[in-house]
Amino acid sequence: MRNGTYVVKAIWDDEARVWVATSDDVPGLATEAESIDVLLTQRNSWIKPEHDDGSYVPLELIAEYHERLRLA
Repeated sequence: MRNGTYVVKAIWDDEARVWVATSDDVPGLATEAESIDVLLTQRNSWIKPEHDDGSYVPLELIAEYHERLRLA
């Protein structure tokens, strides 16, 4: 965790055509979605605090996309 913030990394899997999200801060997190928008709809299920008191939890999503472009 960085400054009390849960850090989640999403990497584009070009072969599977999905974003794959994992995190060292969220044990067992391994999820995928066809877009970042869809991935973010899942974010409330990623982190389950011991005492769900309705408080806010800081979350940082870092997305990586790599592609090789053929230049004309």
